[in-house]
Amino acid sequence: MAPKRKLTVAQKREKAQFMTIFINGKQRRVRRPVLIDGLDPDEFYLRNADSIALHQDGLWECIAEAEQGDIAFTDADDADCFGHSG
Repeated sequence: MAPKRKLTVAQKREKAQFMTIFINGKQRRVRRPVLIDGLDPDEFYLRNADSIALHQDGLWECIAEAEQGDIAFTDADDADCFGHSG
């Protein structure tokens, strides 16, 4: 049996973009979710945006929450700030 060869830089980069999960008992390769500092991009934006940025993007529902300092991101409460239903 031949020894395994090292992965090239391009192969390592491609491998890092995917993860393996099980669906109905079978392995599937799917893209990794995009994370910024370990957070979903929408949650990261809500935590770091000020009221001016929220106003410019038309997220007026989220301005009151940002001014109160209550930035606890939950799917039910803050998802509607980005037009998500769930």
